[in-house]
Amino acid sequence: MGRSPENSHSDRVLDVVAKRAPAVSALAASWRRSGHLHALDPATHAPSCRLTAAEIAAARERLGRLLAIAQVSLDRLFLAVGGVGCSVLLADAEGTVVDRRGARGDDSTFDSWGLWTGAVWSERHEGTNAIGTCLVEKRPLTIDRDQHYLARNTRLFCTTAPIFDEHGQLKAALDVSSCRADLTEGFGRLIATTVADAARLIEAENFRQAFPHARIVLTPDGERDINSMLAVDSNDLVVGATRAARRALGLSASALTRPVPAGDLIRGAQAQGDDIDAAERAVLKRALARAGGNVSKAAKELDVSRATLHRKMKRLGLER
Repeated sequence: MGRSPENSHSDRVLDVVAKRAPAVSALAASWRRSGHLHALDPATHAPSCRLTAAEIAAARERLGRLLAIAQVSLDRLFLAVGGVGCSVLLADAEGTVVDRRGARGDDSTFDSWGLWTGAVWSERHEGTNAIGTCLVEKRPLTIDRDQHYLARNTRLFCTTAPIFDEHGQLKAALDVSSCRADLTEGFGRLIATTVADAARLIEAENFRQAFPHARIVLTPDGERDINSMLAVDSNDLVVGATRAARRALGLSASALTRPVPAGDLIRGAQAQGDDIDAAERAVLKRALARAGGNVSKAAKELDVSRATLHRKMKRLGLER
């Protein structure tokens, strides 16, 4: 009599965990963390770990502003994937699902699979899975069916993207999961791209709201990562940077403990930013632009006399 699919999966996982050679893939490394670090049995049928209502409320409160910002993206994501039997989940940095979207007709199925508010999807509790492994590796990833560590999760398709806060710290994870057996590989890739885009939108909006009075600037490499952003104050000092910007510019956490001149970080801006005449010229140009070229109005805005403004314009080579 042949082995059941669940037993065969458990045997394969244990074989990978038992090998002494270095892991040849990120998946194998995660399986070994699940086996060696967390001592999980891939054949376990123990129910998923779930928090109490009070613990869920505390987890939601810790997410604060980011949870509120995420609501629009959760709704939009569910509109895109809910009709094909997918559940949308938002988990905190501990892997606890703090919010979800799902079709009412699928609720009993998702609840039985642990795709529910309060369920804990960390690697410590569920082994290799998209939410937990994403939080460990801090990158978007998909765990599809038999890539899961626990045999009881091998009917799940899950794709997750991390969300970092305004300090570059991992704050949450956005996930779409499905129990459907007919989900194609191509559609799975499309869902993964949509999830990653939604996570970036949440992260970007959280960054903007964290620095409401700052100017938000893309770094020179921002066209490759739309979340590579700096928050710059009225004195052109950098007061905040996203995780992508910190990585692109080689900024350590200690580098931003004090304001940094934007020109020191952005190529080509330093020489102009350190030139007093250039700075004064820029101030006069802005005032003249606001005044539509009217020198009297510009002088009034700058709180100087018309004659003084004319002298400065002449010295700096400015015309109306």
